Amino acid sequence: MSGAGDLSLGQLATLACTLEVCAPKPGNVHRSADFEDVTLQDFLASAIAIGPVFDQAATLSLGQLVLEGVQATAQVCHTNTNLGMLLLFAPLAKASVETDMQANVKLVIEESTSDDAKAIYEAIRLAQPGGLQNADQHDVAGQAPAHILNAMQLASERDFIARQYASGFSDLFDTVLPLLTEPTRTSLSLSHRIVHAHVSLMATFPDTLIARKNGEELAMQSSTIARRVLDAGQPFDEDYLQQLSNLDFWLRCNGHKRNPGTTADMIAAGLLVCLRQKSIVAPFV
Repeated sequence: MSGAGDLSLGQLATLACTLEVCAPKPGNVHRSADFEDVTLQDFLASAIAIGPVFDQAATLSLGQLVLEGVQATAQVCHTNTNLGMLLLFAPLAKASVETDMQANVKLVIEESTSDDAKAIYEAIRLAQPGGLQNADQHDVAGQAPAHILNAMQLASERDFIARQYASGFSDLFDTVLPLLTEPTRTSLSLSHRIVHAHVSLMATFPDTLIARKNGEELAMQSSTIARRVLDAGQPFDEDYLQQLSNLDFWLRCNGHKRNPGTTADMIAAGLLVCLRQKSIVAPFV
């Protein structure tokens, strides 16, 4: 029987994005919910567009992967659907899974060059992510730093994706992967495991996209409401579902400014690692 292990790296990247966006995660676009300015079709088209780029991960540099991923996305979508994912996917795609993958990810980042930093800055400017604020040092509107870690370390307190670069992807490997693969949740469908992991991550780490758009206090409130879902009972029991619905309603208030997009990016990155390491394989249940 063929499975995800037979897919190319680009196909795995597309699959990770598709699995993430189709799961009915609270506050996000999914198969039953669109936003006014971005739809499920936009995310699916973006997922398909980046596949051929990530099939070249062995020959493209870290910065080229991010930039060409953004450029490919721009051919099919006018909205930023995946900049955060691309920033996370690029070092994960270039890292070997044959030995310690997390150590290899850290090495990929450390060995990147000033040209990579320039390409990543260009990608960020092209994608125009929401809620981006000016910075006193290494602002994306200005000159790129000599090394991308210089900028990521400065931004790590306010941006969870930057924190992954600065910490060697510790939150992804130590928190997200166990949430997606924990044995106690194997009775759940993969879609339900993704939703539960998403809510659990929100409860542990206030979403930094929410914080950028709405302030730290509201981001903390989103985390508190996510914790109520977990405290309500077993995943997808009646009380859990009621609290999950309350969280989803609250996140969708005020347009989609409360969209927990960084959390979604982290879940997608976790899925890519799981697919590459074959801890999650097709056919999915």
